Amino acid sequence: MAETVEEDQPLTPAGRLFLQPLMNQVINCVLGSDYPIDLGCVKTQIQNSIMLKHPRFCSLMVRDSSGREHWRKTQVDVDRHLIIRHHFLTDDLSVSDEDAINDYMADLSFSSPLPTDKPLWEIHVLAAHKAVVFRVHHALGDGISLMSMLLSSCRNVDDPAQLPTIGGVGAASLVPRRWSVWTLMKVVWFTLVSILEFVLKLLWLRDKTTVLSGGSGVELWPRQLVTARFRLDDMKTVKRALADSTINDVLLGVISTGFSRYLDVRSSTALQDGDQITGLAMVNLRPQSGLQDLSKLMDSDSGTPWGNKFGIILLPVCYHRASSDPLQFVRRAKAMIDRKKLSLEAPFSHTLLDWITSLFGAKLTSILNYRIVCNTTFTISNLVGPREQITLAGHPVKFIRVTSSSLPHAITMHMLSYAGLADMQILVAKEVIPDPKVLAKCFEDALLEMKQAAEAAIKSQGSCQ
Repeated sequence: MAETVEEDQPLTPAGRLFLQPLMNQVINCVLGSDYPIDLGCVKTQIQNSIMLKHPRFCSLMVRDSSGREHWRKTQVDVDRHLIIRHHFLTDDLSVSDEDAINDYMADLSFSSPLPTDKPLWEIHVLAAHKAVVFRVHHALGDGISLMSMLLSSCRNVDDPAQLPTIGGVGAASLVPRRWSVWTLMKVVWFTLVSILEFVLKLLWLRDKTTVLSGGSGVELWPRQLVTARFRLDDMKTVKRALADSTINDVLLGVISTGFSRYLDVRSSTALQDGDQITGLAMVNLRPQSGLQDLSKLMDSDSGTPWGNKFGIILLPVCYHRASSDPLQFVRRAKAMIDRKKLSLEAPFSHTLLDWITSLFGAKLTSILNYRIVCNTTFTISNLVGPREQITLAGHPVKFIRVTSSSLPHAITMHMLSYAGLADMQILVAKEVIPDPKVLAKCFEDALLEMKQAAEAAIKSQGSCQ
């Protein structure tokens, strides 16, 4: 019998966008352990993983005669995807494992695209530092798809037969729980306002220049990566002090406070209270928030498809001088995010960019996407991870951290929660932000001050009852 040859599969509009030179994006995820990495176990885990059963991880990206991108099924040689670094990444013994790994990830973010002569993923084993770096091209899927895939190969450290428990800190639903005529009117109004702001940023309206600003070409500048650490219990304490608030409200309050403090330290010119900068955030458009059931992601009829299913929203952050009430930053953040939840900005941006790609090609979409990044100041993402400690290939995982390829932004931030902690990777252009550890400390101190204020507020509320 003749062997069946599978037809090439076209890329989605979002997949085509992420392969354009202006928006070529790779997601880098590092898992660290306290124990030496067993290379044999890692290779066996890869060979037996569901990843190699997924068509996108077993396909080459090819272009036809008209330049249109397609996936072409191929045989996967695991050895070509496994990159082993046996020795320490630096000869300087004073450099910690964390700094060495962050420096390695920073270099990957701006100088190491994935080769296209094999499926678009790699695994780097940093043996001397007891860490593994997963590199996956964004054309294969978004952060939720890829993290759901990764965790399908992990197990609960206390029960090796149990998959990790996910949920609890993901992005809140953007759909109002209760509908009324007034709610509908607010949805229409906030959607119109959000769409107008989005289109203006897409075309020409640019943030005020500050010491945090990037711009065209900044994605090519050398990068530095640092980690800000938060305890989820501290975030939940702040959340409890403010009615109906969420972890995302607290996170954006921390970002706003941290930026304001850093601008006070670094700015040579006085800033006016209320001066605004704008961030970009990616919003999951699947019906379920947070990480997904992998079996549903793999089922094209499930309503929670694999791939890049997200929209972009603008997050305005205002500079404010130090306040006697740190929780005021969270209240402002909550008010802004509540308005975003009542708008259709995320579905609009997703549909608009898909429509432009389908009608006019990915090149035009990448130019517009690049422009909105140049016209804003930062990127922020918040992804839920496992609630409890997990193992991968038999190795207990100490931390999980995520970052991505550099953008024209001088600062991108990716937060991932894991086992009661949340690590935020802060990737900066060195020439713009030469002291990112100072910025990370501003964020960490902001949360601690908010926690103290929240504890006082909760105690005061309790004594009044």
